[in-house]
Amino acid sequence: MNTNAILAFCTCPDDACATRIAQTLVGERLAACVNRIPGITSTYRWQGEIHSDGEVLLLIKSTRERFDALCARILALHPYELPEVIAVDIASGHAPYLDWIAAETEPDASPR
Repeated sequence: MNTNAILAFCTCPDDACATRIAQTLVGERLAACVNRIPGITSTYRWQGEIHSDGEVLLLIKSTRERFDALCARILALHPYELPEVIAVDIASGHAPYLDWIAAETEPDASPR
């Protein structure tokens, strides 16, 4: 079982941005799968003021080895000055699915 899988999180201002980032990450093999969850509201402090904004949450399945490249790509595509890009290790999961994540994020793999 592959134990290098991660779940990365990124919020986007709208569906168009979320879709563009998701398709790019999967297309460039930086992510095996990206789920887009619309309709969330984020409350945060920014530049001394409290804000509440509607956003789309991305749940990005990738690997630790690909995180730096994934993060750099999100930063290049994202409109926010300081986008959320965080990741947690996937401690356990369905072994074939975790293996699939690893296979789909291999940089030099041929399309399946």
